[in-house]
Amino acid sequence: MISYIQGRLADIEKDSIVIDVSGIGWHVFVPGQVLNRLPLTGKTVKIYTWLQVREDAMTLYGFLSKDELNIFKLLLGVSGVGPKNALAILSVMTTDDLRFAILGDDSKTIAKTPGIGVKTAKRLILELKDKISLEDAFDQKMAHLQEEDMQSDASGVKAEAVMALTALGYSSAEAFRALDGIEITPDMETEQLLKLALKNMALV
Repeated sequence: MISYIQGRLADIEKDSIVIDVSGIGWHVFVPGQVLNRLPLTGKTVKIYTWLQVREDAMTLYGFLSKDELNIFKLLLGVSGVGPKNALAILSVMTTDDLRFAILGDDSKTIAKTPGIGVKTAKRLILELKDKISLEDAFDQKMAHLQEEDMQSDASGVKAEAVMALTALGYSSAEAFRALDGIEITPDMETEQLLKLALKNMALV
């Protein structure tokens, strides 16, 4: 089993991506929620995968988090729900939204997914409700909120560094180019990021 693939994001398509790993392009189908959170092409990406093996094809499905992968596997356990249906559900709903929809018997929200009718949505709730706890749903929600806050802090530091570079006389394009490739951690100060950016400019 392929647990994950990490490599250069070579291409982004309508419902899939291509990851270049040592010259080999891995074609991976992903939900819309993943497409919206991908880095730019050329950047490194890590995708957690599930491999479907059939007589006529081998298909990879991928996600940016283990949580998404685990929910995808849960959906596959529902009678009448295949990989494409599960991917469609995770394209229109986050894992948090899906958990709370299941716990709240909200079949109408789940049924808004293309290809998923009310009957299938109700069956999904019936078969998965005992496998999802309210405590786990809240814990996952809090973890995701903390992750979003960390990403927001990193974005704020980057914005401040861009403003500082433009104040020094550099164009916005030069500022973003100087920051490209620098790993911005949540605890990084603007001054530290600025020094790394200026070092990048000196090397160009």
